[in-house]
Amino acid sequence: MYAVIRTGSKQYRVEEGKELLVERLPVETGKSFELTDVLFFSDGKDIKVGQPQVPVAVHCLCLGDEKGEKLRTFKYRRRHNYYRRYGHRQTYTRLRVERIERKG
Repeated sequence: MYAVIRTGSKQYRVEEGKELLVERLPVETGKSFELTDVLFFSDGKDIKVGQPQVPVAVHCLCLGDEKGEKLRTFKYRRRHNYYRRYGHRQTYTRLRVERIERKG
C-alpha cells in the first residue's frame, strides 16, 4: 500500500513505516499529525487517482528538524573588483509514516 502526497510544493511517494525528509513543517518533535493532500492511492489491487485529491489521510510522526547540505553561490563581475559569496542551508522535517487511512 502506498500513496503520493503533496507538501511544500513537492510530491512524495510514501509507504507505511518509511521515513522521509520534507520541507520544514510547523510541527513539534514527537507529535503525530495527518496529511490530507493525497494525490494518488494504491492498496495493491485498487488504484485511486485524485482530481485533485483522494479521500485518504496519511498519519505521520514528526521525528525532528534537520538542516540540509550547504549550497554555496558565487557572484562575480570581471574587471570591476566585484564578487559576492553566500551560502544557504535548507531546513527539513523528518517524518515517519505510521499509517495510511482511507476515509471514503
